[in-house]
Amino acid sequence: MVSTARERARAALTEEILASARTQLATVGAAALSLRAVARDLGMASSALYRYFPSRDDLLTRLIQEGYDALGAAAEEADDPAQQPRARWHAVCAAIRAWARANPHEWALLYGSPVPGYAAPADTVPAAARVGVVLGGILGDAARAGLLPPPEGRRTHLVLPAATAVLGGDHPALDDATRARALMTWSAVHGMVSFELFGHFVGSVADGDAFFTEQVGELADLLGL
Repeated sequence: MVSTARERARAALTEEILASARTQLATVGAAALSLRAVARDLGMASSALYRYFPSRDDLLTRLIQEGYDALGAAAEEADDPAQQPRARWHAVCAAIRAWARANPHEWALLYGSPVPGYAAPADTVPAAARVGVVLGGILGDAARAGLLPPPEGRRTHLVLPAATAVLGGDHPALDDATRARALMTWSAVHGMVSFELFGHFVGSVADGDAFFTEQVGELADLLGL
């Protein structure tokens, strides 16, 4: 479908607004993000900017959605279903870390401190789930290929049934305990990335690359890959 000149101009200005907002993320942080400051940066009247983003929360939501989508795309691109599940796990985890290191302020928006007074709407969930879908697909493929250890058969009731589809789907090798470990390992990967980006490994880790790779392997062992 061919867009009109007006539509192209609106899309281009929207991207300029988002770029200015990302600069604010880097300089003042998400909590101090201001539509007025963005308008001032672009030489726009605040009233004109409101036609694109009616509120700061609308702008934050768009930044969050685009951040999750970009991270999800990086994970999807790194995953090669032709490889063994363990190699896929390592590749996707490395891609998550690489994206975070290239986009630290967007990572902080997604996984850092909550923005006071802001609650992400439900329509951010599909974008937020993209990385989980990739990791869950690795787990599910490993189960269907018979590459996971026998399940413990424990019903922990720690993971909601609604998460089953993301956590590898239904399969006899995927019991409650396995799904709980999956959530724990994924959160550990995100925690390691956050610790690195926010400086919490300084004075503790000698080689960040080697540490991350080794610990991702340990988590793969725990997951049964």
